[in-house]
Parts: sequence; C-alpha cells; structure tokens
Amino acid sequence: MTGTLALASLLASTAMVQAQSMAELEAAAKAEGMLTTIALPHDWCGYGKVIEGFKAKYPEIEVNELNPDAGSADELEAVRANQGNTGPQAPDVLDVGLAFGPQAKDEGLIQPYKVATWDEIPDDVKDPDGYWYGDYYGVMAFGVNTDLVDNVPMSWEDLLKPEYAASFALTGDPRASNQAILALMSAGMSRGAEPGTESGEKGLELMAEINKAGNFVPVTAKSGTIAQGQTPIVAAWDYNLLAWRDSLAGNPPMEVVIPEGPSLAGVYVQAISAYAPHPNAAKLWMEYLYSDEGQLGWLAGYCHPARFNAMVEAGKIPQELLDALPPAEGYARAVFPTVEQQEANKAAVSGGWDSVVGANVQ
Repeated sequence: MTGTLALASLLASTAMVQAQSMAELEAAAKAEGMLTTIALPHDWCGYGKVIEGFKAKYPEIEVNELNPDAGSADELEAVRANQGNTGPQAPDVLDVGLAFGPQAKDEGLIQPYKVATWDEIPDDVKDPDGYWYGDYYGVMAFGVNTDLVDNVPMSWEDLLKPEYAASFALTGDPRASNQAILALMSAGMSRGAEPGTESGEKGLELMAEINKAGNFVPVTAKSGTIAQGQTPIVAAWDYNLLAWRDSLAGNPPMEVVIPEGPSLAGVYVQAISAYAPHPNAAKLWMEYLYSDEGQLGWLAGYCHPARFNAMVEAGKIPQELLDALPPAEGYARAVFPTVEQQEANKAAVSGGWDSVVGANVQ
C-alpha cells in the first residue's frame, strides 16, 4: 500500500510540474503577444481553421501571417534575411518539406524543442534532438477541371497526349517549391525510377517532354487558376486539391485522382526559427499543433497528421473524419522517401530544371 501511495504521489507531482510548465509557457507566450507564421495558405491542410482555433484558445496572441504562398526555400531565406530583426517580417515558425528540415538544421536556422506528445511522432520523420519533426503527409495527385477536360488523365504518361495541350501545371517553381519538386519525383517514379537522384532526372525528362509537346503551362497553379481554366490539370498534394474542390463547390466541377503506379507520400515538418522574435509563442504554437485538437484540425483538412496511427489506436479520431478521406487504396500504394532520397531528388530537380526543361514558372 505504501508503494502504491508513493507512486500515486509521484504521478500527481509529475502532472503538477507539467501543468505548471505549460502554464508558464502560456504566460510567457501571452506576454510576447504575437506569433509570426509564414507560408500557410488557409486552404492548405485546413490551416485556416487551425489558425482560428489557436487564436480562439489564445486571444491574447496576435497571429501575424507572412506570405501565405511562399515555398519552402522562401521560408529559409526569410529566416536568413531576418537574423537580426525582431520586427514583424521575421518568422517564428516554419512548415517546410522534409528535405528542408536537415538543411535548416545544418545551417543553424532552427532551434530544438520537443512537444509534450513527442513520443507519438514516428521516429523516421523527426530529428532525434527535436530540431524538426513531421506534422502531416499527403500523396501526390491530379486535380482536373472536368468542365474543360473530357478524359481525366489517370497516369503521368497520359499528360503527353495532344488532347491536354496547354493544360498541365505545377503549384510552384521546381527550383524552390517543395510541392513542385516532389511532383517531379512522382513523375520520375512513374517511369520506374528509384526515389532520389534517378527520380529527379527521370522527372525532369518527362517534364521536358510535356513542355515540348506544348502541354505545360508555366504558371503557379492554385484553385483560382483551375476555376478560370488557365490550368485545367494540376499536380499537387491530395489535401490541397480536395480542399480546392470543396471551395469551388461544383463551379466548376473538379475531380481528384491519385495517378497509377507508386503513390508518392510527402511529409512536411515543423520547426522554430533559431532567431524567433517570439520563442515562447512559437513553442506554444507547436504544442497546439501536436495536441489532439491541432492534429484533428489537419485531418479535417484532408491531411494525415503525424500522430494519426497513435490517435487511431487510442480511438481519438471521429469516424466522420475517417470517412471523408479518399479511398484507402491510393494510400496503400504510398511510398515514403527517406530524407536522403528527398535531398538527392531536390538537388537533381532544382539544379537541372533550367537546362533540361527551361520553363520559367511564375
């Protein structure tokens, strides 16, 4: 009985310390009064509602949103450019593609912090020292304006067909946008390439053929360009396309297809800037994102959050959110490239785009 009481006392004491620690963090974050984010479009992964959830929980903290359409490389450049700046142009937190996490750590651009739910984040998508860690993933897909496209392309090779003249676009510059860089990895893998340098080279070859055929539109695609008919076919993460489809509400109708062959899964990671003007607000933001509430917010935006498996096992995910996801078959084919493979693909794509494809995406 004495041992049981001692254990209960210890657990109660531990809970109290954790509660006090969280209370102290909240107080320090509220004293800072601001959190500066970057590259978080509201229709990306349900971020609009996630941000609103954070603001509702912590109304004392102003959320200052920088450049929602920035790419991962732009985010790192914003940190580099604002190392001595404590003003509103210096980002506190980053959300970048997996390959950009190690790069940011190596450059000393981010600082370590482990959230309370750290143990439920899979080891293969987090830095062991807490510098960066996976937040969510999706799979590469095609979004198609079916008002303008009669036959929905089912594979990357289909995009070479004459019927898709001036129709296909990426969501950014493949020299800087993680989403565009990994679209080329998906293209390369569809031709049998292994993830890495080979997928980057094969992806560039296919994109050069699509461009030569007159089917590539060098415009940064988004829901508006799909709706306007400027980019009727777009390669992007499934969660972005599904959110765009919902926002368009059938005007025009849009179909989302996970292309045949290997289904490329892309993991994004969170990190705190090493020069964050509001470090406590940044840590509180991270705690919110990796809480049950934050994770479910991403899932509502069609993203698979980092704690997805652990939360499913614990019965924490409402069935209606699971039912809203696309068919499981597309995810059963998912391939998760390693950090090293993504870095090699990124180097091949960003370094070879100008010479192999030559289109200037704007």
